[in-house]
Amino acid sequence: MSETIFALSSGAPPAAIALIRVSGPDAALALAALTGRSLPPRKAVTASLRDGEGRLLDRALALWLPGPTTATGEDTLELHCHGGRAVVAAVERALAVLPGLRAATPGEFTRRAFANGRIDLAEAEGLADLLGAETELQRQAAMAMAGGALSREVEAWRERLLLLSARVEAVLDFADEDDVAHLPEDFTQHLDELQGHLAAWLTRPRAEALREGFRVALAGPPNAGKSTLFNALIEQDAAITAPQAGTTRDVLTHPVALGGVPFRFVDTAGLREDTGDSIEAIGIARARVALAAADLVLWLGPEGEGPPDAWEIEPQIDRAGHSAKHAPRHRVSALHGDGLDALRQDLIATARVALPKPGEAALSLRQHRLLSEANEALAAAASVTDPLLIAEGLRLARVVFDALLGRTTTEDMLDALFGRFCIGK
Repeated sequence: MSETIFALSSGAPPAAIALIRVSGPDAALALAALTGRSLPPRKAVTASLRDGEGRLLDRALALWLPGPTTATGEDTLELHCHGGRAVVAAVERALAVLPGLRAATPGEFTRRAFANGRIDLAEAEGLADLLGAETELQRQAAMAMAGGALSREVEAWRERLLLLSARVEAVLDFADEDDVAHLPEDFTQHLDELQGHLAAWLTRPRAEALREGFRVALAGPPNAGKSTLFNALIEQDAAITAPQAGTTRDVLTHPVALGGVPFRFVDTAGLREDTGDSIEAIGIARARVALAAADLVLWLGPEGEGPPDAWEIEPQIDRAGHSAKHAPRHRVSALHGDGLDALRQDLIATARVALPKPGEAALSLRQHRLLSEANEALAAAASVTDPLLIAEGLRLARVVFDALLGRTTTEDMLDALFGRFCIGK
């Protein structure tokens, strides 16, 4: 990295404090240009910041962090300024005119940390999820991944794989010597154990479910009370409610956190076969697609007529003459709140089972795909007796492990990942 980058790394001004970071080989030049002096390493010092013409920009705390033991692995300068817009703009202008310095792009600080070996790719993906976390469960899972939970597992698997590969190579290189002519008796056992570890991770709930939220669709015929219950669960008047049948014409989704668990509730058009309205028919078709994609369906229609595994909900219990159900899972009045707390707690408990456990790292789509490839390579190695074929299966698994940690990857994939970060991170 030849260029030195800078960016505001705290929240948008105005704020009490604005943190401006500078990282790269010319960070020391920036320090001298703005403060007129050098600073002791890793010690916050008050300093007057001045531009190239000597005008005072701000009195700030300056922190000099020489590399490589920094977040980015490079020389880093942190300026803790007053958080006004004009102050931030003035300091950024003063930095921009210095030779070798430029404004950072989104995620560039973290990308440099990855390029300089301060974090691996799995940790970077966890950090991206942490920045986007909106619920406690998302935060805990992202913290586990950013803290290296998967990375440590992959490194351990890789070490075990290298030992197995060494045994196979010994057979290939010294097949004419009696003591290494055959694979050890416990070779297959160790290979099976490694496959078992991978299989356990592959059966874990996925990160996408955690990121998108546990999807709950409300379904039933027109005027079953779906939209009213939808509004009650998300605690907003997002869906239009009216006595007329067919008010809901399209699929309406809304994310919400209940008990720290992310949900995505889906309100759908009333299901019926005899509609003569072409627009309503489109809404019904979309509703059926939404029900098929849901993790759980709350069925508000006639008992026994909902999708398989749907929860039977008896709605509108406050209304005289409402349709009673023989054995509903919940009886609710969305209008008056009866039964809603019990329904929410049941939803939270169910989602917690389906989503990653608190503090448990969850695989992304990319990580799950790669880990599946590694498992398939190990299975192929376990299914043959030819040492050459076994060695090839183990080699393919090692390549996948390296890809998981970012030791072999593509620029396009890195651009997509680090583009998720904000400027200054």
